[in-house]
Amino acid sequence: MTEITFKIEGQPYSKANSRQLVYFGKRPAFIKSPQAREYEKIFAAQCPVLDPIIPYNKKEKQDVAVHMTIYYASRRPDLDESLILDCMQGRIYENDRCVKEKHIRWGLDKKNPRSEIRVIKIPPP
Repeated sequence: MTEITFKIEGQPYSKANSRQLVYFGKRPAFIKSPQAREYEKIFAAQCPVLDPIIPYNKKEKQDVAVHMTIYYASRRPDLDESLILDCMQGRIYENDRCVKEKHIRWGLDKKNPRSEIRVIKIPPP
């Protein structure tokens, strides 16, 4: 298989803008927000698990291109695909280091926020 296309219902949250400060004893740390962690669960329930179809192998250098349209429920959120790329790791590809090309589009759909995703293997040079 050289390509996969799928859709995830629900609105992703920005990984960068929604960090939460917590303390482990006296040591402060930033973790993903509850909304981002909830989206990870939603994504896991809807994403096909394909034993990653695109394994990461340093010798083979199998790279991928990701085409994605993220439909938000309002105009407020910034376009941020990083949480989705992280969620695909271990499901669609083994490691997100293999993503060498990204085409990310922003969309508005107040009634049906979602992400439409296509991952394509890039042939070796």
